[in-house]
Amino acid sequence: MRRSGRYRVRVRDRHPSFDVVSDDCVPRRMILNGSTWLEAGETKVIPARHIVTTSTARPPKNPDPGLAGANWPSFRGKNASGVAEDQNLPDKWDGKTGENILWRTPIPGLGHSSPIVWGQHIFVTSAISSDPHATFRPGLYGDGDASQDRSPQKWSLFALDKKNGKILWERVAYEGVPREKRHMKSTYASSTPVTDGRIVVAWFGSQGVYAYDFNGRLLWKVDLGRLNLGAYDIPTYEWGTASSPIIWNNLVILQCDTQDDSFLMALDVETGKQVWKTEREELPSWGTPTVAMTSSGPELVTNAPNFIRGYDPRTGRELWRLGHSSKITAPTPIYSADQFLIASGRQPERPIFAVKAGARSDLTLPDGKASSDSVIWSRTGRGSYMPTPLQYQGLLYVLNNNGLFDCYEWKTGEEIYRQRLPVIGSGFSASPVAADGKVYLSNEDGDMLVIAAGRKFEYLGMNPIGELLMATPALSEGVMYVRSSQSLWAVGRK
Repeated sequence: MRRSGRYRVRVRDRHPSFDVVSDDCVPRRMILNGSTWLEAGETKVIPARHIVTTSTARPPKNPDPGLAGANWPSFRGKNASGVAEDQNLPDKWDGKTGENILWRTPIPGLGHSSPIVWGQHIFVTSAISSDPHATFRPGLYGDGDASQDRSPQKWSLFALDKKNGKILWERVAYEGVPREKRHMKSTYASSTPVTDGRIVVAWFGSQGVYAYDFNGRLLWKVDLGRLNLGAYDIPTYEWGTASSPIIWNNLVILQCDTQDDSFLMALDVETGKQVWKTEREELPSWGTPTVAMTSSGPELVTNAPNFIRGYDPRTGRELWRLGHSSKITAPTPIYSADQFLIASGRQPERPIFAVKAGARSDLTLPDGKASSDSVIWSRTGRGSYMPTPLQYQGLLYVLNNNGLFDCYEWKTGEEIYRQRLPVIGSGFSASPVAADGKVYLSNEDGDMLVIAAGRKFEYLGMNPIGELLMATPALSEGVMYVRSSQSLWAVGRK
């Protein structure tokens, strides 16, 4: 059945633009609505990006006190490993009954960002819509439509007391109408903040980067301009940002891969001023970069569609690149024992690459080859779409959105097992974390599965939170901090 649609058409400099009046055909509406078309053979003119930094104060000289091993300072903790030992977490907990729930604090708004921990502080971000019905759509589906939520928002950073969950302060970083759209499954606060114990940096996409001290005093902010991220093949599909900032050696490092101009950027942690900026010929990406100190020196690794790349984090100089990635990339690179592991889950490639630290130049494998002097091993058709893989006790765990859970030898890539999880629900977006010989997997329905680490799959049980769960938990001093769609929870032995 042929369905018609109605659009308003504007023509400027011979370029027609379309705004929907009514159209029930979702793919056509997504392609046409808000689009501007060029003449055949015409090259798109991309305006120069204008970045504005405003410094208002300097951070304290010394970090906030706290046990170093108890800190979880960024997405997936230190070095994005997702591991914290000696936690002695309970075997059972239940959000509805309160079993082994130390406290629960409601967090207003929507946010898929993870909590971070330093000393006695927990930090988490949220975007609070003026529309009381604003939401997101969980589940396993292939729709690429943007959310209809364009209401004015408050982009906020919250600081909580680690002991009791009390909100110590809230700072509204930006308030207004969103400068970008978001995917219907995402939020306007999907980037996890980062801290070095002196400052907390929150990145709210097109709304800017904001740095505060532990008392909530604004130190500096950076306006990066509008960041347009979406489908690589249909530019009008706009999905919003999700890559999180990291801090390394007094540098705040950002990965900004957009439809128009892509770049890596390092900011001075003291002032927010640009230290270096490296242009990239890249498609939009959503993964957080990783820095590791290898036997060959520091390496900054980024996951992106055109190339996985390694950089010198001190200067932004590219060291190596590796092709044959997926066209959509979200997982964060991980590192252990002079080996980087990078995965992505978009069909048909869905690759996993194990790259030797210290590699240089173009590492792209020839067709039919799965390894080389620099690529230790690789697989196709096995990469995860959203969750970041986990390296734990010499094994690699890869969690797919659909509940397939794979285990490999870290060093060789040999498959140990492939198992469909007994509880899948709406699928998995949060990344696995591990402690004390156990791997924790959170599905979108709020069910937290516990798997025994090791070469044999052993399902230990499931613990319900009772709210939608998209964010990766944080671990610190015997407590798992879980950010759900409505709350922040502390799970631990009472």
